[in-house]
Amino acid sequence: MKKVPFLASLAILMGLLTSTVNAIEEPAYEVLQSWDGKNIQVRLYAPRVLARTAMTEGENSGFRVLAAYIFGGNETEQEIAMTAPVQRSMAESPNPNMAFVMPSEFTIESLPAPNDERVQFSEEPAYHAAVIRFTGRATEERVEEHWLTLSAFLESESIETTGQPTLNQYNPPWTLPFMRRNEIIVPVAKQRSDRTSRAATKNDL
Repeated sequence: MKKVPFLASLAILMGLLTSTVNAIEEPAYEVLQSWDGKNIQVRLYAPRVLARTAMTEGENSGFRVLAAYIFGGNETEQEIAMTAPVQRSMAESPNPNMAFVMPSEFTIESLPAPNDERVQFSEEPAYHAAVIRFTGRATEERVEEHWLTLSAFLESESIETTGQPTLNQYNPPWTLPFMRRNEIIVPVAKQRSDRTSRAATKNDL
C-alpha cells in the first residue's frame, strides 16, 4: 500500500475532527512570565498523560501509529478525541519520538490498551517550561533559528533548562502560514511568578 505523506495524513485527521467537534482541547497551563516583544513565556503546565511512539521512519510513521490508536486501534475500539498540539522531538534528538496529549478526562489507568505495542503511555507531572512561539512553516531551518533565539534568551535571563526541547504544532496543514501556531517548549527550573500570573488562553502570545 502506498504511504500517505505526513501532511496528508494530518489533513485527513483534522478534517474528520473539525466535522465532529467545535474545539480541540489543549494542555492546561498558567503564564508565569511573559516577554511579549520576543514571543517568549515561562508557563506552569498541569499534569498530563502522553501517548508516545518512536519516529523510526520519520514523522509520518509516528503520526500513523498514534492516529491509529485514537481512531479505535485499541482493546475496546474506543475513539479518543484528538488534542493539540502534536508534539515531536527536535531534529537533533538521538531518540526521535512523537506524542499526543491524551484528553484530560483520561488517566493512565483508564486509557484503553493499544493494539500496537509501539504506543506507550507516560504520566507527566506538572512542570515549568519556557516557550517561544512563531508562525509560518516549521522547517528545520526555522525551528533551529527559533531554538537558538530561545536558548540565548534563557541564558541571558539565567533561566536553567532541565530537559530536552520539543516542537509543538497546533494547526492543520491547510492553515495559512501567517496564521500557524508553532511552539518550541523546553522544561526549565522552577520560576517565580514575578512578571505576570494569569489563566492561559489560545492567544496569549
